[in-house]
Amino acid sequence: MGSLKLGIICPSEIAFRRFLPACIKISNIEFQGVGVHSAIEKFGGKKVNETEIKEAISKQYLKAEEMVRNYGGRIFNSYEEIVTSSDIDAVYIPLPPALHYKWAKLALENNKHVLLEKPFTTNFNDTKDLICLAKRHNCAVHENYMFLYHRQLKVIKDIISNGKLGDIRLYRIAFGFPHRTQNDFRYNKELGGGAFLDAGGYTLKLASFLIGEEIKIKYSTLNYLDNLDVDGYGSATLVASDGSVVQVAFGMDNDYKCELEIWGSKGTLYTNRILTAPVGYTPEIIIKHNNEIEKISVESDDTFYKSILSFMDCITDKVSRINNYKEIEMQAKLADSFISCVEKY
Repeated sequence: MGSLKLGIICPSEIAFRRFLPACIKISNIEFQGVGVHSAIEKFGGKKVNETEIKEAISKQYLKAEEMVRNYGGRIFNSYEEIVTSSDIDAVYIPLPPALHYKWAKLALENNKHVLLEKPFTTNFNDTKDLICLAKRHNCAVHENYMFLYHRQLKVIKDIISNGKLGDIRLYRIAFGFPHRTQNDFRYNKELGGGAFLDAGGYTLKLASFLIGEEIKIKYSTLNYLDNLDVDGYGSATLVASDGSVVQVAFGMDNDYKCELEIWGSKGTLYTNRILTAPVGYTPEIIIKHNNEIEKISVESDDTFYKSILSFMDCITDKVSRINNYKEIEMQAKLADSFISCVEKY
């Protein structure tokens, strides 16, 4: 494959702060530009005044101008323009979850490879539909759970497999963060907000990585707060075919946590920043054998860069592409199972 001509739908913060710095490290990616929403793409049929329309578009243009000033490319005047452009081979979509299906579908229909921020879509049926469309058009799709590519996960898997912890009694995963600004899409039901779609997906993804695809949801909860119209926090218990148990908890109105604990018959493993270790951060794994403490430092990593490389592999290698289809569908199926088991509070 020659150079991949890549565009971004929406000049989001994560695209500017994380995606593009990783992208420029990859020599065979050509950044073509960024799409800003048109008035109809932003507001649809809603009645809004001209001033509000101008302010919304101007805000996106200012962000887009900074992006192309720093990284090159050009500004496309609508999302539709960029996903239908003959100058684009692939698109990165960092939009709020409820918009993923619409724009990924249009991109795939126009034979573009698609890298989607997590979650892939907001429901299992939409995910299946996009995967079928990707297969039909021979396109790669990728769900951007970057943490999977950090070398600390391999270290942890090796510790488990070599018996250092003994027989595993329990996995515990917790991911949550304090309340953000109220205009954040995470608190907007219409945009696919909610703690489960945002933070909960991470915990399920890590659970299935550690246990395997046979893992099943046995019990799940979603908790609502008086000031939110979306779920604010939740939890679940998952069980594998061999009896292994994983407890997960997540939230977006919580004290910050990003932890993994593995409790075994011979030892307990603990680490933080398991899901969000940034470039330059050196994770520390703590292993406790009763009163003895061992600390293992893991070299820092660039998970965004590795995730993009994985996306590139899916474009060029059919086996990788098919395996990725299966992984995305498995995550969506697990999320669907979570929702079907939910008890609301």
